[in-house]
Amino acid sequence: MKKIILSIMAATAICCVSYAATYMRVKKNDGTITKFNTENVKAVTVEETATVSGKIGEYTYVDLGLPSGMKWATCNVGALKPTEAGDLFAWGEVTTKDVYDYDNYKWVNADEEKMTKYCLKDQYGSVDNLEVLDSSDDAAKANWGGTWRMPTYEDMTELVAGCTWVWTDDFNGSGVAGRIGTSKTNGNEIFLPATGYYWTSSLFISSNDQAYSLYNQKVVFESKGAHFREDGASVRAVSK
Repeated sequence: MKKIILSIMAATAICCVSYAATYMRVKKNDGTITKFNTENVKAVTVEETATVSGKIGEYTYVDLGLPSGMKWATCNVGALKPTEAGDLFAWGEVTTKDVYDYDNYKWVNADEEKMTKYCLKDQYGSVDNLEVLDSSDDAAKANWGGTWRMPTYEDMTELVAGCTWVWTDDFNGSGVAGRIGTSKTNGNEIFLPATGYYWTSSLFISSNDQAYSLYNQKVVFESKGAHFREDGASVRAVSK
């Protein structure tokens, strides 16, 4: 009888084990614990990515210890992670489009070949002495809201000067090429995928049909360049 009872208990234990769920407990830096059911998990990998210092609204940022205190988004506007290119915008436009050219640019009279906004010299169009994009024309502000905005020329040059930059053809095994910037102050990192160039919100003073941009290519990395306003380019947002 004793053997029968033990057999029944063993069978019950086996049944209990077979129906038990296994959870993975992840403890975060703030002490909170999140549990994940591992029933359908085949493998768990931990990948090192660019630094995340916190969130502003719905979007993460990295604090690079820059003198201005500016915080930089960890991914481009329109992207979900640092390795994605995100959306392209013409300078001063807040929505994407299929074709970026002079004839469909918002701030130009194509027939007269004159700019209709953001102009310092009459040879380029209607002079309004606006050198930095209004909030309504800022792609970062319009799409992310809150305190996010496009970086100015000064913000972009501070970013470049405040980090040590290294080109990679394959960021953390993602297959995405770009530049990794490591803060000279606190060692935090930011990744800029090689999308060609990144807009600032600042008009190019010498030629008002262009705006300052950061060139981010393998052979060229320049924060003091400029590009024609009607072309589509990436946007990396900033905030304080």
